[in-house]
Amino acid sequence: MEEDELIKRARQGSATAFQQLVEIYRPVVERFAFQLGNRASDIDDITQEVFIRVYRFLDQFSKSKFSTWLYKITLNVTRDAGRKRTSSIKKVLKLQSEQNDPYPAAEAIALKNEKDRVLHICLQKLDSKYKIPIILFYFHEKKYDEIAEITSLTLSAVKTRILRGKGLLKKALEEYEKKEGETHG
Repeated sequence: MEEDELIKRARQGSATAFQQLVEIYRPVVERFAFQLGNRASDIDDITQEVFIRVYRFLDQFSKSKFSTWLYKITLNVTRDAGRKRTSSIKKVLKLQSEQNDPYPAAEAIALKNEKDRVLHICLQKLDSKYKIPIILFYFHEKKYDEIAEITSLTLSAVKTRILRGKGLLKKALEEYEKKEGETHG
């Protein structure tokens, strides 16, 4: 069944159609939420909240692209979760400063190999204004106009942030490799 038909049926109250939408898009939401910097242990909760919002606001969905709308919701849920965690951030930062590895072994398992792990760590060091467009463009193959819609930015701002973000990411990767070379060399 096509996406438009699933959305139509889900709007009419079909639990089966909504479940199919969830099954199709759950991996995309989980991947994007993780790439935005959410802890692996929080991904299920964030994904669940995204689909609760989709269900609640499906009748408000316009004829724009469904996946674009879903990315926007995921971004908002991530931001909301970040605000909720702010009150306990000082405790988390203290704990992280006591650890040498910013990503414990359990989270490292979710990353396929060392290069992916390094890229993920360096991406997380970028300011969100650069990180989000880069993730959407390179990892989710979104076009500039879709990124503009998801992030509520102008097209030129998206292009500028991707260009600057690429430079910052390259610099972060080089610094990481240099640091690793010094500790292992």
